[in-house]
Amino acid sequence: MKKLILMLLLCAPMTMFAQKFAKVNTQTIMQAMPEVAKANGDMQALQKQKENELKAMQDELQRKVDEYQKAQSTMNATAKKAKEDELNQLNQKIQQAYQDGQNELQKKSAELLAPIQEKVRNAIDAVGKAGNYTYIFEDGVAIYAGPMVEDVTAKVQAKLK
Repeated sequence: MKKLILMLLLCAPMTMFAQKFAKVNTQTIMQAMPEVAKANGDMQALQKQKENELKAMQDELQRKVDEYQKAQSTMNATAKKAKEDELNQLNQKIQQAYQDGQNELQKKSAELLAPIQEKVRNAIDAVGKAGNYTYIFEDGVAIYAGPMVEDVTAKVQAKLK
């Protein structure tokens, strides 16, 4: 029994040294990818389109508010109420369009980046298997990285090319 315990105590440190750890900086990798630059360009174009649509709606609201303020003194109570309701509905429509635009931008961003992230993940997996690493951590996540941790960011970038 003592021999078994002694053997386990001697073998445990050996298995600890057999493990290989690495780190990778996916942000650096993704910034260097042309697919990310294209996705960012597409997102900026969509964002500009949404901003233009929102600006047109706000301009329309401002025009109608100005018309209302000029004609307000000559309107009866029923006409004032109807015009105020119309302005409130237009304002709510603008707020809803803003929310819908934000949701669409988030959805489009996820849609454009998902295949790119999958491609990076597959490259990290390939480098991990080829290098026989036990773990590959995202750079900046680990609290401590000793000298035995290899940075495989360049290897992942090479795998993507």
